[in-house]
Amino acid sequence: MPSLTSLALAGPTATPAGTTATARRLMAICGTLLAALLCALSVGASSASAHAALTSTDPADGSVVKTAPREVTLNFSEGVLLSGDSVRVLDPKGKRVDTGKTAHVGGKSSTAAAGLHSGLPDGTYTVAWKAVSEDSHPVSGAFTFSIGAPSKTTAKVPTGEASDSTVSTLYGIGRYAAYGGFAALVGGSVFAGLCRSSRPVRKIAVGGWVTVFTASLVLLLLRGPYTDGEGIGGILDLGRLGDVLSTKPGAALLSRLLLLGAAAVFLAVLFGSYTRRTGEREADARRRQDLAFGLGFGGTVMAVGLSATWAMAEHASVGLQRQLAMPVDMIHLIAVGVWLGGLASLAVTLRAGEPIGRTAVRRFSRLAFGSVVALVVTGLYQSWRQVGSWGALTDTEYGRWLLVKVGLVAVLLGIAAISRRWTGRLTDATTDTADTAEERAAEAEAESASEAAPAASEAEATAAAEAEAEAKAGVKAAQPVRTGAADAAVDTPADAETESGDGPSDGPGDGAGSDAADDGPERAAQLARQRAAKDKTATLRERDADRERSALRRSVIAETIVAVVLLAVATVLSGTQPGRAETEQASASTTKPGGQLNVDPVSVLVPYNTGPKSGRGKAVVMIEPALPGDNALHVFTTDLADRPVDVPEVKLSLTLKSKGIGPLRIPLERLSTGHWSAKTVQLPMAGTWQLSLTVRTSDIDQVTETRNVKVAQ
Repeated sequence: MPSLTSLALAGPTATPAGTTATARRLMAICGTLLAALLCALSVGASSASAHAALTSTDPADGSVVKTAPREVTLNFSEGVLLSGDSVRVLDPKGKRVDTGKTAHVGGKSSTAAAGLHSGLPDGTYTVAWKAVSEDSHPVSGAFTFSIGAPSKTTAKVPTGEASDSTVSTLYGIGRYAAYGGFAALVGGSVFAGLCRSSRPVRKIAVGGWVTVFTASLVLLLLRGPYTDGEGIGGILDLGRLGDVLSTKPGAALLSRLLLLGAAAVFLAVLFGSYTRRTGEREADARRRQDLAFGLGFGGTVMAVGLSATWAMAEHASVGLQRQLAMPVDMIHLIAVGVWLGGLASLAVTLRAGEPIGRTAVRRFSRLAFGSVVALVVTGLYQSWRQVGSWGALTDTEYGRWLLVKVGLVAVLLGIAAISRRWTGRLTDATTDTADTAEERAAEAEAESASEAAPAASEAEATAAAEAEAEAKAGVKAAQPVRTGAADAAVDTPADAETESGDGPSDGPGDGAGSDAADDGPERAAQLARQRAAKDKTATLRERDADRERSALRRSVIAETIVAVVLLAVATVLSGTQPGRAETEQASASTTKPGGQLNVDPVSVLVPYNTGPKSGRGKAVVMIEPALPGDNALHVFTTDLADRPVDVPEVKLSLTLKSKGIGPLRIPLERLSTGHWSAKTVQLPMAGTWQLSLTVRTSDIDQVTETRNVKVAQ
């Protein structure tokens, strides 16, 4: 019959086994979802790099001008940074005809102009352009215009990709790593200073510093190839680094690296003098109080400065209300760091079985709540500023990613509510704080160290017995960990034997003392490893035996996994054209017939004569914009004195004989005297179309006239 002791051991230790398996399955599922989402993000990120959109050009895209222009002008939705070859103009043979100098027009940063050589012949010209938007993202594109009449061209039009795919992928990974490192650095430091400092928390904070420093350095080296569209080999051209540092994104990255140098000193003090315990409670308290103000002030300056390096170079630095948007963005970033980095710190602390008291957990709970409030307020403002309308939430890529982010935040808040519930239960179940326990341990260690001054002869006399006892304890600790009655049956005798010191011994006459003397350092190292393994096993078993802490650990780990996915979505959002800018670009395109591809309406004069005197007149056919796609068509009939007149019937058709298309009969609707119209006329392709116009002036008198109409590319 099992004893009460064995039943007591079996109860609390058997339960976590099932819950641990459940936690592992949960982590596996969340990890799979994270991997799938990151794959989706990497696929979709390439099309989300354009922020400064081309709104108009002069000459317009696809237009036909009568005389050669003196320059080509481009207008963007926001300011752009230009280089010497930002705008290149190629003739039909692919030869450059621009002067090689690109500049802003009238000092406006949202414009670009390139001068052209004089005496350009007729034909189709290609304009290839590239620039860097004010929020640090490269953009590029191309369009064509014709002088006199369209012609064939051998100029190669760029594909529209502003960056090399490898460089773009590495740059995106670096941006994500920088965001994650910042969150870990800020959250780990805040958690260590206000809640609980431990070795796992120190690894989080220091690992965040190393990550954000390395990522920022890599981003600085990749910045030149990223904006110029070159391959990965461009990072070897250090001469370009000076040009990068002269831009706003380059200056922001350099400032970040300098601030991280100061942050290294901050971490050394935080995890050195501030958290070190000597066992003297009053002295430790005075030292921590002396350092608290300096660390708080320095940490705040560090967090604000680092967050400013993102706010000054990305979305917040352009667009409306930028003076307010930049501080709001900084608050948003710091709140993200405190919340997500603190979550990671709490997760590793609980997982490692480090002692953490109810006071520390409740303090972090309040910090997390404040961070969430700041995130909601600043996030609402940023959403309004970047999206602009309800329709943009579903009609733009930025809006759809924002909805994904909002959904993840809702999931995260739901898990946080569960964690908060377990925190309340932890408060009720815990009767002593971990800080007090740690202080007691430090004091006991200090007292034992001060009292441990035995004579050398006495130490030699007892060395053999102590070595044997520690060896038996190490053997016991090295055995597989078991729970329940089996543990009680196996461990209890060994513990009793070790504690009493009455176990089997060879005695002093068997040479134990000489062996200990010969193998002193090796034996001491082995015993230390065995003792560490035993302590770790005991810590993990004690951790799993606490139901409330185990449940809190699982919920916090789930929060951390969702937070990692949320951070990935936020990184993609920062690289996606805002919904407001995309909507304004679309609105600007629709204000002109045919969007950016427009020419002057084509008008054709068609005199007609059906025979009688009243059957003579003129018809004017107008096609607007005379481009492939949707067009509007109008027919005006007048007499010889140009007065509008009605006729019984007007018919019209279009035929593209070179392609065997047509005749396409156009249904006309009478709008007023002498005015017929067709609002939507689909022309499938460019070319010289034959227009056939039939005018009937009486029941028996009618005539059909034909003319050629040029539909541009």
